[in-house]
Amino acid sequence: MNIILKEVLETEKIILRNLYSLYLHDLSNYTSLIDIGEDGSFEYDEIDEFWETEGLSPYFIILDKNIVGFILLLERPFLKKDYDFGVNDLFILNKYKGKGLGRQAIRELFHVKKGKYFVIELMENSPAVSFWKRIYSELNIQFDETQDVVDDEQCLIQTFIIN
Repeated sequence: MNIILKEVLETEKIILRNLYSLYLHDLSNYTSLIDIGEDGSFEYDEIDEFWETEGLSPYFIILDKNIVGFILLLERPFLKKDYDFGVNDLFILNKYKGKGLGRQAIRELFHVKKGKYFVIELMENSPAVSFWKRIYSELNIQFDETQDVVDDEQCLIQTFIIN
């Protein structure tokens, strides 16, 4: 099972919008700040900015020609100071969870994008916190961790360098 990361084209925006709705639905388990919209979907209003702002980089996670999830990577010039990259969002469809595909996608990302990273997880999102701790352990990544409030949510923030 080989994972490919493919940059999302603007012509594929509707696919990413649909996946984001599923991602926000899952994330709503861990925060009271995400609610379903009047139209019955979890809408991410800023999705157009991904193609208007350099450094907001969405990637599809592809397995055997099928989209199984996405990563939203923050990079320069969007990131101004201390970091080269930030993994903002990582989503795997439920059907594919537990098969190691998220870990493969992150390994692939780290293979092609070297530099100083940060990752932020909601403290309540124990599956995400466990996922990232497993990644750091498996890849022998030394990381620093702090707690802070980000967008009115208590979060864990890990920083590390990928060489």
